[in-house]
Amino acid sequence: MQPMQVSAYKSPKKNELFLFIPQVSGLDELPKELLVMFGKPEHVIDFELTQDRKMGREDAKQVLENLHSKGYYMQMPPNEIEKISDMPPPPERLDNIF
Repeated sequence: MQPMQVSAYKSPKKNELFLFIPQVSGLDELPKELLVMFGKPEHVIDFELTQDRKMGREDAKQVLENLHSKGYYMQMPPNEIEKISDMPPPPERLDNIF
């Protein structure tokens, strides 16, 4: 799959909800229902996406496939279990925290 220039947008309605679209297509080609649900997209960054690129929570190959087939990719916020797994472990002893 060919590398693609991608724009990332965040949602003003939901924290950690992101939308990736090809730079060449722009926001005008997205389904209106999607934009109503997502809110007014706030531009975050433009970058080149390759299959091997390391992304925060998503598989770059899957994102590229969706960009080619649907024209966009929506990254959902992490669920509660994912948030808990990102937390550091508690200290071994709790008697020294005050």
